Amino acid sequence: MADILIIEDNAELAEVMKDFLQVEGYSVCSMASAEEGLAYLETNAVKLLLLDIMLPGLDGFAVCRIAREKFNLPILIMSARHGDESKIIGLELGADDYLEKPFSAPLLTAKVKAHLRRSYEMNENKLLLTDGELTVNQTARVVYRSGQPLGMTAKEYELLVLLMSNKGKALRKEWLFQQVWGADSFSEPSTLTVHMNKLRDKIEHNPKDPRRIVTIWGVGYKYEGI
Repeated sequence: MADILIIEDNAELAEVMKDFLQVEGYSVCSMASAEEGLAYLETNAVKLLLLDIMLPGLDGFAVCRIAREKFNLPILIMSARHGDESKIIGLELGADDYLEKPFSAPLLTAKVKAHLRRSYEMNENKLLLTDGELTVNQTARVVYRSGQPLGMTAKEYELLVLLMSNKGKALRKEWLFQQVWGADSFSEPSTLTVHMNKLRDKIEHNPKDPRRIVTIWGVGYKYEGI
């Protein structure tokens, strides 16, 4: 996992940017192609994307469009193309900023810091769900118990967020199933019970006597917390 992903086919430039950003304390990963970069984003939580336009295969504009549709993170385009046309295209596709090459290292780091601060620090409290030693970081989609990350499937994570976001409310099984699996899902409603039991195994002190997620007979489940 990296704070910043660089997609840049110029290996020398990518290495220079990586070095400067690491000096600032960021963890950085660099990829030389759009395909590699998108594959990395699919499996890793990244806070910011630095994206070149002129790439082999898919260009940076295509990556920007795909990344904006699928991932919630700041996107900074870097390009040797000067002029308004490329800037407008990039911004319309969802980029948060546009850096014209060549640019200085101080300008790069200043922009990175500004976008990270704007995107994460201001929203940090809104994107954290806490209950005792249990914390859900909705930005990174990671659940921690006593500071240690818990391995969760996507469905378990989505169930937990729904329950914690509606603390104290009795939620019907049918509603939970539709929210997580969708009305057109081929899964059986009993799947919800299986996932709820696995979730309890991970977050309850005593899964056989749950205190956080309680069953409301004839209705569904309620998150009580501790």
